[in-house]
Amino acid sequence: MQILIDADACPVTSIAVKLAEKYHIKCIVFCDTSHQIAESTAETVVVSKGADSVDFALVNRAQKGDIVVTQDYGLAAMCLSKQASPIRQDGLLYTSDNIEGLLHSRYTAGKIRRSGGRMKGPKKRTAQEDAKFAQSLEKLILFLKNN
Repeated sequence: MQILIDADACPVTSIAVKLAEKYHIKCIVFCDTSHQIAESTAETVVVSKGADSVDFALVNRAQKGDIVVTQDYGLAAMCLSKQASPIRQDGLLYTSDNIEGLLHSRYTAGKIRRSGGRMKGPKKRTAQEDAKFAQSLEKLILFLKNN
């Protein structure tokens, strides 16, 4: 098991890295050249800037039993197909039961934006959201370690 982090614009990178260290799990942080991310106890993979370049680098390294931290539904779907366990930055676990609905909502939102509509942006992140993510990730780590 390893933890792979889609770190471009990821507010929970340091939380995931600390939990990986606590449980002695290899952690790999993926980012592109427009982001400078360096975590002392994690490997950092920097890829060239480009549409989905981080996603493809990450999914190519993902294996069965890995944990993937991402807010990208498409990447989560690809990781599920490799039997990895993707988790969103708010602690939601992506599953075969919820990914189709999430992908559909992404498609619908994109369609609205392309037609000139506007979507509400994300709210400011709270300490409670960080705590919820940490709790969900730790629970996932323990589940995967014991199964």
